[in-house]
Amino acid sequence: MKTELKANIKRHQVSRRYYCPENEIELASITRYEKVPTTIVDNAELGAREAALAVAEVINACVKRKGRCVIGFGAGRYVLQVYDELVKLYFADKVSFADVVAFNLCELGVGYDEGRLNLNDLVDQRLFSKVDIERQHIHTFTRLEDIEDVHSMCKAYEREMIDAGGLDLVLCDLNNDGSIAYNEPGSSRNSSCRLMLLGDESRTRVAEAFQSDNAPKTALTLGIGNILAADRIICVAWDEDSAAALFNTIEGKMSDQVPASFLQLHSDVRIIADLDAASRLTRISYPWKVTSCEWNNHLIRRAIVWLGEQTGKPVLKLTNKDYNDYGLSELVALYNSAYNVNIKIFNDLQHTITGWPGGKPDADDTYRPERATPYPKRVLIFSPHPDDVVVSMGGTVNRLVRQGHEVHIAFQTDADVAVNDDDLLRSLLLAERCTKRFEEGSTFNFIKEAIDKLLDRGGASVDDNQLRYFKGSIMLSEAMMACRQMGVKRSNLYDLQMPFYSDDPHGKGRVTDADVSVIQELIMRLKPHQIFFDNDLVDPHETHVRAHIAVVHALENLKGEDFMRDCRVWMYRGQWGQWDVDQVEMAVPMSPEEFGDKREAILKFHSQIHDAPFRTSADGKLPWQRSIERNRDLAEKYQQLGLATYEAIEAFVQYRFMD
Repeated sequence: MKTELKANIKRHQVSRRYYCPENEIELASITRYEKVPTTIVDNAELGAREAALAVAEVINACVKRKGRCVIGFGAGRYVLQVYDELVKLYFADKVSFADVVAFNLCELGVGYDEGRLNLNDLVDQRLFSKVDIERQHIHTFTRLEDIEDVHSMCKAYEREMIDAGGLDLVLCDLNNDGSIAYNEPGSSRNSSCRLMLLGDESRTRVAEAFQSDNAPKTALTLGIGNILAADRIICVAWDEDSAAALFNTIEGKMSDQVPASFLQLHSDVRIIADLDAASRLTRISYPWKVTSCEWNNHLIRRAIVWLGEQTGKPVLKLTNKDYNDYGLSELVALYNSAYNVNIKIFNDLQHTITGWPGGKPDADDTYRPERATPYPKRVLIFSPHPDDVVVSMGGTVNRLVRQGHEVHIAFQTDADVAVNDDDLLRSLLLAERCTKRFEEGSTFNFIKEAIDKLLDRGGASVDDNQLRYFKGSIMLSEAMMACRQMGVKRSNLYDLQMPFYSDDPHGKGRVTDADVSVIQELIMRLKPHQIFFDNDLVDPHETHVRAHIAVVHALENLKGEDFMRDCRVWMYRGQWGQWDVDQVEMAVPMSPEEFGDKREAILKFHSQIHDAPFRTSADGKLPWQRSIERNRDLAEKYQQLGLATYEAIEAFVQYRFMD
């Protein structure tokens, strides 16, 4: 199945002319702020194919010219997809690796578990073992036995590259902290091969790649200077979580805080990015700065929201001069006056706000986000983790229940890995005391055995299904209490135990048809009039991404069903991000009391309030705390644009089925 299938919001909103221009003149115009040649494609699958074709072209040209091609191969999560496409080209006789000399760009350093895969093995599994490369042509770092050997080893590795004739090509990917090949923020432009202390972002990526709780603290890597010495560089980036790093790399100033920005110095570098990763580039986000625009409702709203931010004025106070001063005179000409544009966008924003997320019965719904009928509606909400529905749209759930709709909530995973060992032990000790008092049977022995494991080992193992079950039960029981706070019936709660999560020790398995079937069966059984699901695609742990992909597959499979024609589908964010104002299609406001109710429901998740593992952001705040702030920030943005003042707002974007 196509696990790349996601709801690509940008693809529906951005004219292809901004990222696939018709000619070189248009390309030169729209890329005037870009300091690195960049190719933007619709999705990661197309991007990996484009990069593979570019690599094959370099190999064929080098072999024809000098008999071999020396390549530095990265091992990041994005570049692995390129290797899959290179294998396809090899089997299609489009490229041969017989004359390729390979150097791995990096390898895990001191402190890595010998029993697990290293980066060389990762590249070998995805590429080298499947093509005709000579094994003696593969160079990698020797396993580091002693930290005192680092300098001599790195110098020897550099000499090997020089002896091979130098790198003809480097193939790498851009990480969301702006690093490339484990050159962490702070790396200088002239840095050479060395041992690098890994930051939190890199360690998280390593843990994800190897499904390990024990990521190494160091890595051996070619420096920025080594990479820039290559004749050519191809760098790839996918997904929304790369957007900030990509913008800083391509349009920002060179800085050692964004090591990838030094690619601006190279004379033959190419970045290939999908539309989500490129979403912050000027030609995608602010095309009016670089070309005449194909104005649509979304782009006009984005431009006016931006103009309001630049001038500090509410929408209805923007003047002709403001439009002219900030390069939006096209809109004034199109609508004859600033006032006409202002009224259009003010009304557009006003119509996104509704206190009736399920639709207001017996009301004119011409300008409302949701339909008045049918009433009441059956509403099905999918929650990747048990707490996501409360954190991201708890106020909306409250409204739906109070307004008489039949609300169902499906927990896609039990989030056992998000529960701290201490929370597990506390719950087990309570259960042990109660079962000992009332029934010293098999249940008591089961619990006592689990307690002994925790106390004896000093921590829970991800491979222990018994302890995983207990931890997941804690989260689900907390979710039941939170849903009770919001008025959702217990009989309307579903523990889906999706296989990608429950069947994998780390909860990070591949999404398969089995996951999609679980979603489809529930939708078919309930035949809802309204569906909500998560679109937090910047989740660093990727559970949200996998949960999202499964729902999208199910929706696409069911879109031909009769009942789906009467079902409207909405996407929410909250734990890891928020919709931009110009994207919002339904904004559900909360009063101070309603916002307080939402916080009370969130606080039912005792295991997540203070010390939930793996959940803290860079500023020390937990995701639910950031979500609360986002609700307030969105309300403030609406107020600054001249709309009504609310305590907080939850926002939604409608899902549109794929062509």
